[in-house]
Amino acid sequence: MLNVVLHEPEIPANTGNIGRTCVATGVRLHLIEPLGFRLGEKELKRAGLDYWDKLDVQVYESFGDFIRKNPGARIYMATTKAKRTYAEVSYEEDCYIMFGKESAGIPEEILVEYEDTAVRIPMVGDIRSLNLSNAVAIVVYEAFRQHGFAHMNTEGHLHRLSWAGSQKI
Repeated sequence: MLNVVLHEPEIPANTGNIGRTCVATGVRLHLIEPLGFRLGEKELKRAGLDYWDKLDVQVYESFGDFIRKNPGARIYMATTKAKRTYAEVSYEEDCYIMFGKESAGIPEEILVEYEDTAVRIPMVGDIRSLNLSNAVAIVVYEAFRQHGFAHMNTEGHLHRLSWAGSQKI
């Protein structure tokens, strides 16, 4: 199972959207405190719609607590400070992809320990960063693309209407 880790997320709507992405992809969500919101906030639930109760979510007191409870975890750090792009690495099926808080990213004291597994999303100019929920979706779907979207629905079906049935009268 793929894992998404949010280090001290601040905006409930972003975390709600990320939770919905995690449910849609079968990813476990790990939240490292402090959080900038309470897990019961309606903004969080609204962004996650009716999927929040289906989310596999774990909460940790600190990064150290996360490391202690996930020994040997292969962690990719998503950061604008990385030298490689998110598409240049091969994601293991049970790896962890960590994202930092919206205002500051992942702290440098953590990043220095994971420089070899740090990845970035390319951007033009002086743009500081993407929206957190968009960044998570980009990297998560790349990891699943690399594994052929295993266990995911890859085909949709159109419900064809007759021309007369689709016209308004």
